[in-house]
Amino acid sequence: MLLRAIPKERARTFFDRVISMEMLRQKLSLLPEKPGVYLMKDSSGKIIYVGKAKVLKNRVRSYFTGSHDGKTQKMIGNIADFEYMVTDSEVEALVLECNLIKKHNPKFNVLLRDDKSYPYLTITEETHPRIMVTRQIKPGNGKYFGPYPNATAAREAARLLNRLFPFRKCRQIPHRPCLYFHLEQCLGPCCQSIPPQSYEEMRKEVTKFLKGGQEKIVQLLEEKMLSASDSLRFELAQEYRDLINSLKALAEKQNITLTDFTDRDVLGYATSADLMCVQIFYLRQGKLLARDSFVFPYYAEAEDAFISFVAQFYSEHPVWPQEILLPPCDTEALGRLFPVGVPKRGQKRDLVELATTNAQTTIHDEVSLEAKRAEEIKQALATLAELLNLPDVSLIEAFDISNTAGTNPVAGMVQFLHGKPNRTGYRKFGIQPMETSDDTASLRQVVERRYARLLAEAAPFPDLILVDGGKGQIRAACQALDKLALTLPVAGLVKDDRHRTAGLLNMEGDLLPLPHNSPLFHLLERIQDEVHRFAITFHRQQRAKKMILSALDGIPGIGPRRRQLLLRHFQSVEAIRLAGLPELLAAGLPQNTAQAVYDFFRQQQAAAVQSEVPAESPPG
Repeated sequence: MLLRAIPKERARTFFDRVISMEMLRQKLSLLPEKPGVYLMKDSSGKIIYVGKAKVLKNRVRSYFTGSHDGKTQKMIGNIADFEYMVTDSEVEALVLECNLIKKHNPKFNVLLRDDKSYPYLTITEETHPRIMVTRQIKPGNGKYFGPYPNATAAREAARLLNRLFPFRKCRQIPHRPCLYFHLEQCLGPCCQSIPPQSYEEMRKEVTKFLKGGQEKIVQLLEEKMLSASDSLRFELAQEYRDLINSLKALAEKQNITLTDFTDRDVLGYATSADLMCVQIFYLRQGKLLARDSFVFPYYAEAEDAFISFVAQFYSEHPVWPQEILLPPCDTEALGRLFPVGVPKRGQKRDLVELATTNAQTTIHDEVSLEAKRAEEIKQALATLAELLNLPDVSLIEAFDISNTAGTNPVAGMVQFLHGKPNRTGYRKFGIQPMETSDDTASLRQVVERRYARLLAEAAPFPDLILVDGGKGQIRAACQALDKLALTLPVAGLVKDDRHRTAGLLNMEGDLLPLPHNSPLFHLLERIQDEVHRFAITFHRQQRAKKMILSALDGIPGIGPRRRQLLLRHFQSVEAIRLAGLPELLAAGLPQNTAQAVYDFFRQQQAAAVQSEVPAESPPG
C-alpha cells in the first residue's frame, strides 16, 4: 500500500525491494536491540508472518540460525524479505502485533487471528455506572481505558477498583440491598437516591488512577500487606501482594492504541547527508494498523523538505484523517490546508517520537546497506575487469532473445551503469525476417543494428557486451561487430538445467572460475535475470498484440479505434467472440459494423463445427 508522493525516479521505498540472501544477511546484522514487531514477506512481497520481540536483533536472527520445527522451517523457506517496527516496550509490540495480524491475516500466524481483541476497562455511561472489563468498544457507551494485553491484570484491576470505589456491581438493580452494600462497596441505588455528583467524583478518581496515579494506592496496599503479614494473616497479605503486582503490570504504558476512536496519521522524519526518510503511521479508530516508509534525496533544508513532502502527499489524497500529527516544525502554512498539529505532551507526542525513531532506524539501515552495496559492486566490477583483462568495466549492455517455438521473435537489451540498472538505456528490438531464423542469427542482427546506430550517432560504446548464451551467441555478436569494424569485448552468460545463471564465458568461449557466493556472481545473476525479464515481457506483449490483431483484422469497419473500443468494453477477444448483437451495439458500434462483427464470429463458429463433422462414407 505504499504511496508515491514524489517523482518515481527519485523516490525509493526501502521495504518493498526483493533482496538476495546475501543482502538479507546484511540486513539482519543491522537489527536494533530494541523491542518491536517484525513482518516476514515472501518473494511476491506478501506478509506471511507477524511476530513481536523483546529484542528484535535476537528474535529475528534466530529464524536463520539453528534448527527449527516443521512449521517454522516451512515458513523460513518462504521468507524472501522482512521489515520491522520499533516500539517503546514489549507491551506496545504485543498490541501492535495483534492489530497487524488482524489486518493482514498472515499465512503462518495461528495466535491472535480470531475475532478477540485485548480487553479494556470501562466506566459505563449509565445512571448508576459500573466498572467493567470488555473487549467490545462502542462509542458513547462509556469511558474506556486500555487496551491491556495482560487480561488477568485488567480483571484484577477492575476487581480492585470495585473494592476501592463503590460503583454499582449488579447487572440489574435489585429490589433490596445486596452484600456489596453492606460491605460498603456499593452506594446502594436499590435502596436510596444517589446524587450524580457522587459518581462524577468517583469517575475523576478512577480516571486519575488509570492514567498513572497508582503510586498512593500501591503505597497504601503495601502498608496493608505488611500489616496483615505482621498479624499472621498471610492469605490476606498474599491477596494484597497479588493486587500490587497486577497494578504494576497495569501501570506499564503503551502508545500503540488510543481510545478516542480518532482517525489520525502520525509522521516522523530523519535525515542523512543526502537522504530523508519519512515514516507515516496510520491510526484508524485509535489503532495503529499500517505504516509507510519513504526514502528520497532532498536538497533544501531538512524542515523545508519535510513540509514540502507533507504538502505534496496530502494534496494528492483528497480524503484526510481527522488529525495529522507532525514533529516540531513550522506548521503555519500547512495548518491552513490540512488538519495538522504538533503535540507537546502525552501519548500523541510519544507516537510522533516513535515514528521519528523508526525513521532514524530506516535511514541508518538504508545508508549502511547502500555503502555495503556500493562496496560489493565496486569489488565485483574490479573482479570482472581482471577476469576479462579489461582496464575498466563501468558500462555493461546485455542482450537476450525471446520467442515461442521460433514465432514472434524479439530481443531485449538492458544497460547497467556502475553495477546498477540504467533504465533510460534499455532497448527493445523486433526481429526482422531472415532466411535463417534461429537465436544466433537474431542476436547477430540485433547487435549489428544496435552498434550501427551508436556509430551513426557518435554515442559512447559500452565497456562490455554480455549475451545470454554460450559460444554460438558470442561468435554471432563478434561477427556483427566485425562487420561494423568495431572491437568491443563480448562475454557470455550460460545457464544450468534449471535456467539459472551457471557461469561466465570469455570471448574465446572458455568458462571462467567464478564462486557462486561471490559479489561478481550475484551481479551477473542480476543482469541475466533482468535482461531475461525485459525480453520475455516484450515478447508476451507482442504475442498478445498479434493475437488480438489476427482475431479482429479483416472485419469491415473495424480499425484501430474501434478495436480499442471493443477491447476496453469487453476486456478480451473471447468476450467479443461470444457477444450478441445487442451487446455489440451497447459497446458503441454502429448497426452495420456490429452486424459485421457478429456475423464474422458466427461464421467462424459454423466453420469450426463443420470441420468437426465426419464425412459420410461412400455407398458400398
